[in-house]
Amino acid sequence: MLLPVAVFVIALAVIASERVDRTKVALLGAIAVLITQTIDQERAIEAIDFNTIGLLAGMMLMVRITQTTGVYTYLAIRAGQLSRGRPLAVVACLAGTTALLSAFLDNLTTVLLVVPITFLLADALDIDALPLVIIEVIASNIGGTATLIGDPPNILIAGATGLSFAEFALNLAPVALVAFVAVTGVLYLFFRSRLQVAPEARDRVMELDADRSIEDREELKRTVPILAGTIVAFFVHKALHLEPATVALAGATLMLLFTRQSVEQALAGIEWPTLFFFIGLFVMVGALEENGAIAEVADAVASATGGDRTAELLGIAWVSALGSAVVDNIPFTATMIPVVEDLQGGDGTDDAYWWALAIGACFGGNATLIAAAANVAAAGMAARAGQPIGFVAFLKVGVPATLLSMLIGTAYIALRYL
Repeated sequence: MLLPVAVFVIALAVIASERVDRTKVALLGAIAVLITQTIDQERAIEAIDFNTIGLLAGMMLMVRITQTTGVYTYLAIRAGQLSRGRPLAVVACLAGTTALLSAFLDNLTTVLLVVPITFLLADALDIDALPLVIIEVIASNIGGTATLIGDPPNILIAGATGLSFAEFALNLAPVALVAFVAVTGVLYLFFRSRLQVAPEARDRVMELDADRSIEDREELKRTVPILAGTIVAFFVHKALHLEPATVALAGATLMLLFTRQSVEQALAGIEWPTLFFFIGLFVMVGALEENGAIAEVADAVASATGGDRTAELLGIAWVSALGSAVVDNIPFTATMIPVVEDLQGGDGTDDAYWWALAIGACFGGNATLIAAAANVAAAGMAARAGQPIGFVAFLKVGVPATLLSMLIGTAYIALRYL
């Protein structure tokens, strides 16, 4: 167990130092656990979440192809005009849209759609884009908490328990809404000095003709309906018995058939470093799972709570938040599910345990840059835009945001379930 833990801790420290590219670090860590046979190749391949990889690749392709039409510039200009260039209105518009879409699509898909628009809007308003992107990432994780399909940990919990979409919404949407308002408000105050819009920039945006930003109307007619259809398919993918990756890759393939761009041009738009970072991370975490490191943490929760229901619920929530921040909320949730089943005891009908796990895992996804898939995707897009998000810079915002949301989550659990 010591070796995979050491490899992961060293990799995390090097990533935090920002002296070596995080994709190189993740791949080196993956190779280290494979060469030392801490995890064998077959198990390493199983540890890679190809649903996440496929979803990312498909959405990146579609965003790249449709970007050439100018549709994202159009949306950015319209967003700036609707908010009249006022910083609070810009933040409320972007964060609110991100949280809402995250609840009904999923947070990863939403970030892939919203971040390109954000960079264009920030450029039009002549303000720093990174505060807006960070606020959106945090809003996406909080908004995704609200429903069964919003965040991967919730999907895992639903698969293990059979809890319905309505049950997730009734139990998690209220705490997600309160946390969203509180955290977004605090983040706006924190970043306010970096979001000041000059009067001339505001006037310039209001005078822009959004329609003129459409550069290729024929390409727009060919590709944007496919993107819209894919988004609709995300809403009903469960009813269609299709995984999100299948929907995204089907949409991307269809778009490749209709676009005038070459396959080489389209594939060049994929954030390959982000995909390979995920692959390396999944393999390292798979080694931790294979050798029982994550299970040790989960078992410690069970022994520390001593059968007290209050301690168990709050322990699940806070340990899940901490574990998700360090490892990634998807594999940590998968490891915690059997532990929660054991802690429930009896006939297993006390669903409060599952809501505590969901709150901890989803909110904990905001703590670090590698805690959730949406964070990593946004960081990759920011780096490609020439405005990288530093690990420590995100940490300074993510940890306080996580603590605030977890305090709200703790109060909610205490008031509703204890």
